[in-house]
Amino acid sequence: MSAPLGRRVAAEAIGTGLLVAVVVGSGIQATELSHDVGVQLLADSLATVFGLGVLIALIGPVSGAHFNPVVTLAAWFTGRRNRTGPPLWEVAAYIPAQVAGAIGGAVLADAMFAKPLVQFSTHDRSAGHLWLGEVVATAGLILLIFGLERIGRAALAPAAVASYIGAAYWFTSSTSFANPAVTVGRAFTDTFAGIAPASVTAFIAAQLLGAALGLAVVAVVYGRPARVTDVVVPHGEPELASS
Repeated sequence: MSAPLGRRVAAEAIGTGLLVAVVVGSGIQATELSHDVGVQLLADSLATVFGLGVLIALIGPVSGAHFNPVVTLAAWFTGRRNRTGPPLWEVAAYIPAQVAGAIGGAVLADAMFAKPLVQFSTHDRSAGHLWLGEVVATAGLILLIFGLERIGRAALAPAAVASYIGAAYWFTSSTSFANPAVTVGRAFTDTFAGIAPASVTAFIAAQLLGAALGLAVVAVVYGRPARVTDVVVPHGEPELASS
């Protein structure tokens, strides 16, 4: 049994907001504690790993813990034929909630560290190798999430997804945004984790391309699914999810 749509949308907004607060807040803290960029990235990535894992485990039973428009769109696309994915009207509710939550999370992080609440980033990320990094990061994320679903291991998502994002911080040139909502949110903070508004559109285009490639790899490796279950982790009423 699914939670009512209003609760699921609220969960997506809150979860995405807290995720961005973790990413931005840990970035600010890291730059205040160290001038070494490597140490700053390490602190930011570790905080994101732990924070994301907790948020998926906590929010997943309510909304599926997408926190990411490309995950929501991929869930709709893979389930559209047999109507086992979210309907378009649900997608249309999830994505604005994720974007609004991401912006709110960036503002919250800035407020916690006495930064200007809204100051657009000046961190330019416009380069071909960074866009390629986003394609790779997003494709890998989609392959992981939907691959786990295909092999019946969706319960591993909190640890697996968090671990992948932590690794992708380091092995991709873009430090793995892999999320259009988070990308928009990070444009609202002129701190370590920010991205200049002028760089946002190309990043999102790369993420959408990466999602399509990720789904193509899933199809090649696993074939067409017999059914599609909830993504990222199965969701339902909390008392049912724990039984």
